[in-house]
Amino acid sequence: MSDDSTVEARPHVPRPPHPPHGDTAQAPKDRPHGSVPSPPRRTRRGPGPVTLLVLPGLLTLAAVAGVLALTGGLPVDGSPDAGSGQSAAGGVNETYGPWLRKAAGACTVVTPALLAAQIDQLSGWRDDTGASGEQGIAGFTDGEWRSWGRDDDGNGKSSPRDPADAVMALGRQDCSLAQQVTELRTEGTVNGDLVDLTLAAYAVGTDAVKRAGRVPAGALTYLAEVKGLLPRYGAFDKEPQSDTGPAGGPVLTAPLTALTVTSPYGSRRHPLTGVTKLHTGVDFAAPLGTPVTAARDGRVVFAAMTKAYGNRVVVDHGTIEGKRLETTYSHLSALDVRVGQSVRTGTLVGRAGSTGLSTGPHLHFEVVYDGYYADPGPWLGAGG
Repeated sequence: MSDDSTVEARPHVPRPPHPPHGDTAQAPKDRPHGSVPSPPRRTRRGPGPVTLLVLPGLLTLAAVAGVLALTGGLPVDGSPDAGSGQSAAGGVNETYGPWLRKAAGACTVVTPALLAAQIDQLSGWRDDTGASGEQGIAGFTDGEWRSWGRDDDGNGKSSPRDPADAVMALGRQDCSLAQQVTELRTEGTVNGDLVDLTLAAYAVGTDAVKRAGRVPAGALTYLAEVKGLLPRYGAFDKEPQSDTGPAGGPVLTAPLTALTVTSPYGSRRHPLTGVTKLHTGVDFAAPLGTPVTAARDGRVVFAAMTKAYGNRVVVDHGTIEGKRLETTYSHLSALDVRVGQSVRTGTLVGRAGSTGLSTGPHLHFEVVYDGYYADPGPWLGAGG
């Protein structure tokens, strides 16, 4: 589905401020343009006496589920308790991390922590069904799922009750909204922080944001709730320390004849969106049309135009020390490879450019190791 499509998202009139523990009742959600109001939101419950009696056995089963999830994506029950010793941020199982990062990687405004905070606000990470038919940890209705849902974890079924599919679908929805409010702000139709405007569009719809010219008053409570939960999930915005590369030194060759770093890997404020988040690769200066070559033998798994990265190529290099290695090449002015093509080190994959969300010709080069973004420097050696 195109990210340019206009989305009048279901509004979420949020519940009172979110306490760290205890019972919290969700407030009813209003829907825009005269649609039928939803019944009261799901209520997050504390443990009862029966739960306390059976909890030890459930924890044992949850530990097994957590282990299985490591091979198949996320805990099958979607709860933050699944998996023993797997807690990462806010008490949520660490196996959510790669999916949150992947979902947030679709655009520059949304962060993994922001998605996690939204899910917390929506369901408290509980995979149940609300009275209005909302399903799963991200609370999608059937109609919404038809727009945003996919089989992202490749298990043969697209379902809002599948946590991996739900996280990715929420990321797509948020990134589409972010694109819309970015365009509105560029046109001068609205003013404000892009994250705030995106959350407001999710809560009350893009049309309401456009009419108000800013974050509408009806979205302020929702913004306050989600942003109040953000500190819990800050760890999801930090990449695990897999960026030193495998033992034995650099394994990649330079994708350009000369490597001049203009923006290094790490946290930065994006020059166009103003959002501070992880810069997932390294920007190398390169005049328009400069040849860009594969950094290692591999197979092209993606070669197409994207909104944020422009023309983008992803090469799968197989496994190193049992972990998969990929490299990406973005903002290209031209693509010289196709999906499925085998490449050798030094094969031309494209030419440097400024397509997508870019301030000028350059190469944005990424290393993805074991599913996580890594600092390309150690992989390229001293020259990187």
